[in-house]
Amino acid sequence: MKCNWCESSQATSSSGTVYWELPDGTKAVTITETPSVICGDCGMEYQEETTLKEIEDQLFLINTKVLEAELSYKELMAKPRLLKRNYFDFSS
Repeated sequence: MKCNWCESSQATSSSGTVYWELPDGTKAVTITETPSVICGDCGMEYQEETTLKEIEDQLFLINTKVLEAELSYKELMAKPRLLKRNYFDFSS
C-alpha cells in the first residue's frame, strides 16, 4: 500500500477513531474502529476517500436525531436509512 502523503510503500491498513460533525451542524460524533491507513515512514494516519464518502452519505441518510455520541464504524453503517441513496450527491 502506498501512502497518499509521502508516497512511501510503508503504509498499512488499520482502524482508528475519527470525530465527525453532523451535516446539519447540531453535534459531533465519535466514530471508532474506522478503516484507516497508517504510514510507517511519515506517521500520518488518514482515511481513504471512499471511507469518507461512505460516512458522509450515511450521515445524510439516517436519522441523526437519535444517533449516539460515540459508535463504531460498523454500527454507523448498519443504521437504517431513511432514503436509499444520497440524492444530493451530484459527483457521480
